[in-house]
Amino acid sequence: MYIQGFLLAVPEDKKEEYRAMADAAWGLFKNFGAIETVEGWEDSVEDGKVTDFRMATKAKPGEKIVFSWIVWPDKATYEDAAARMMSGEGMEDMPTEMPFDGMRMMWGGFEPLFVAGRA
Repeated sequence: MYIQGFLLAVPEDKKEEYRAMADAAWGLFKNFGAIETVEGWEDSVEDGKVTDFRMATKAKPGEKIVFSWIVWPDKATYEDAAARMMSGEGMEDMPTEMPFDGMRMMWGGFEPLFVAGRA
């Protein structure tokens, strides 16, 4: 298992556009071998004293935090999918304009350290 995680801020009034983009992206990710994706829309995100999700994303007033991840069967599948997406494969069905500022989005790949529950 390999996890690709994302953190970003999305204008509150673009929630449905973001959901539609995530739905389209899931089709692509699934086709490239992803097992699962989760898109978490801010419900209870507290402001921190030293750092927090808002500071990390430089969220502006009226933006909500999105915390999401994609589960891949292994790192090799993720790397193959990433290379295919970077080459443009399958991207023709994706929106040309994202409903958020991609310059403030962060992402990374993670090797699971501890997994419990449904996994």
